[in-house]
Amino acid sequence: MGRLDGKVALVTGGAVGIGAACAARLVEAGARVAIVDLHDEIGRQLAGQLGGRAHYFHADVAVETEVAAAIAGAVAAFGRLDVLVNNAGIAGANKPTHELTEAEWDRVQAVNVKGVFFCTKHAIAPLRAAGGGSIINLSSIYGLVGAPDVPPYHASKGAVRLMSKTDALLYAADRIRVNSIHPGFIWTPMVEQHIASLGGDPQQQRREIGALHPLGHMGEADDIAWGVVYLASDEAKFLTGSELVIDGGYSCR
Repeated sequence: MGRLDGKVALVTGGAVGIGAACAARLVEAGARVAIVDLHDEIGRQLAGQLGGRAHYFHADVAVETEVAAAIAGAVAAFGRLDVLVNNAGIAGANKPTHELTEAEWDRVQAVNVKGVFFCTKHAIAPLRAAGGGSIINLSSIYGLVGAPDVPPYHASKGAVRLMSKTDALLYAADRIRVNSIHPGFIWTPMVEQHIASLGGDPQQQRREIGALHPLGHMGEADDIAWGVVYLASDEAKFLTGSELVIDGGYSCR
């Protein structure tokens, strides 16, 4: 038997990077998975690769009507919802606070914070109908510690951490567990773009960022996906309102 046999999961930002790794590991563990993303071609390809246990749904998580439609579509396709993985996110502008525009700030909050709000809002009813479940919110090490860059991103990930604790308290009576995951630097398209924005030799930048972690290297998307499988499973049935830090020791300092 798989760890997630009989469960249905929905992963936002599920077409690439950490989201794609989560979708693959959830299917491997026995779940049926709704992949939600803006990248339609890549998302459909991934769903096809994962077989009949995965379906793709288009949605911009910053648009409530699209979120509601995607969640309703997933429930219609699979008959229930047990796990929500709020993974979709963007880094946004890398400028000091006094140089940011309102639009640059708002776009990051719309995806990273409102997206979690919209998805959680519309997932509660089907999670209740299933008798409970697990909401897994992807925050960051920068929801725990600070750094002198990317202010909108750091603010958004701090918000996600506290949203997770609030919703853990609000929905505990419904047997809906809510936890946050805090990755360190994970080698994904988002981190590749971040390195490119720094200029200089990208391989040297990668080595220097990897060295910030006591284990001496960046993580892989699969490192996070395994944490998601655990939080989605009944093995984590007594875990809610907690922070699962998967960061190679970055935040120990």
